[in-house]
Amino acid sequence: MRVCLALCLLLITACDREITINLPTEPTQKEEPKVITSKIEFRVVGNASSVRIRYSTPADGLIQTVTSLPFFAAFNTTESLLFLSLDVTPLAYPLSVTLPFLSAQVFVNGNLFREATSSDFFSTTLSVTGTWRR
Repeated sequence: MRVCLALCLLLITACDREITINLPTEPTQKEEPKVITSKIEFRVVGNASSVRIRYSTPADGLIQTVTSLPFFAAFNTTESLLFLSLDVTPLAYPLSVTLPFLSAQVFVNGNLFREATSSDFFSTTLSVTGTWRR
């Protein structure tokens, strides 16, 4: 009986080992998510002597201006979804113009996103709109 008891104690002490498991730890520095910036450009060209231009930006909202051509405006954004609009109304053409031309364009990161053109003397508004998604 003593032998059996000694054997049981020996087995119990043999099973009492400490097991160490090494788990991977978290990195000490977390990576910041990359901020992607996109460049939006509004371009209006043609041979009208004056035009009314309306466009919108996230920072300024709707902007309206009367100007001569060419017209360029640009802004940078980090948005991944953006509604873009550009309206151009010719106000006058020089008397020397026999073939009128007007072009309204929206570029995103240097690539043409939307475009509208006109080649008549009517004062119709060119509208360029669309939802841009990254």
